[in-house]
Amino acid sequence: MQILTPHVYWAQRHRDIYLRVELSDAKVGSTFSFHTQIMMCVSQGHGAKGDNEYRFSLEFLEPVRPEISHKSTQRQVDIKIKKQEERWWGRLTLQEKKPLFLAPDFDRWLDESDAEMELQAKEEKINRISVESRVRKDPYLGLKKGYLFMYNLVQFLGFSWIFVNMTVRLFILGQDSFYDTFHTTADMMYFCQMMAVLEVINPLLGLVKTGFLPAMIQVAGRNVILFVIFGSLEDMQNKPVVFFVFYLWSTIEIFRYPFYMLACISTEWKLLTWLRYSLWIPLYPLGVVAEAVAVIQSLPIFDETRLFSLPLPAVLGHSLSFSFTLQLYLVLMFLGLFINFRHLYKQRRRRYRLKKRKVH
Repeated sequence: MQILTPHVYWAQRHRDIYLRVELSDAKVGSTFSFHTQIMMCVSQGHGAKGDNEYRFSLEFLEPVRPEISHKSTQRQVDIKIKKQEERWWGRLTLQEKKPLFLAPDFDRWLDESDAEMELQAKEEKINRISVESRVRKDPYLGLKKGYLFMYNLVQFLGFSWIFVNMTVRLFILGQDSFYDTFHTTADMMYFCQMMAVLEVINPLLGLVKTGFLPAMIQVAGRNVILFVIFGSLEDMQNKPVVFFVFYLWSTIEIFRYPFYMLACISTEWKLLTWLRYSLWIPLYPLGVVAEAVAVIQSLPIFDETRLFSLPLPAVLGHSLSFSFTLQLYLVLMFLGLFINFRHLYKQRRRRYRLKKRKVH
């Protein structure tokens, strides 16, 4: 039987070398490593040229440890070799020109910076596990997760009802549904937004890791629109802008709340994660624009009705219209958009980096 050389694919980390020998149903006769050299003999295997005896040897760039681990599968032989010193090699072999049978293993290939990130992630995981093993477990952890799960579930059901109700009415009534959105969905929206106050309290109690300021900006901003602009002005309740504000809010939340709900039970759906961190990019600014339109449309109504006007001394005038406060609020609204958008973008980048580390 003719002795042939198999195809060998390689990759490295700072500590290890990985070789993948392309032989199926291989019977490894012997594998030797001595200082800077490895030799592998396969008594029988099916390679590129059928069933034959295969053999190869490599002279590494630097010394390796003598212990070698290999595993044969129906498709290939995987070999793991430890470097003598933990550092990155510029190439695998001592000779600059690589052997014809050797090629990079792109399934495992990482460049030096990515390998360092992977090594750092492993060390952080080990340190985290070590710290967690020393830190006393929270006896109320289950209760806290149960509370957060139920809160997110209730909010998801509430906003889902609003979204489905508005969608069905839009298909049946068309543009006519724009004018009675408030009267058909306001009660549920009141309930959901009053419940949302808990999202400001939860960070203060340490129940969630999200920041207090972004939650406060979002909840306070929405409640100003809902209770002050729409709730107190009957003339605003029949305007089409109510439909767009409510529809954008509910579209964002029917993906946000189930994402957090599943996180409470350490479960992730990739599609839901992508939707949660991608849809807000266009929807959140659109929601703020719709809210700004509602504020602008309410200004002349507040000037006319003098509702919530601030009484002033006779010398200064009769009263200060609430519309001046709303004009200042418009500026703060777009400042809050920047703060929340920056916070959410950082969350998205952080998850992308963690996901990239796990993949590698």
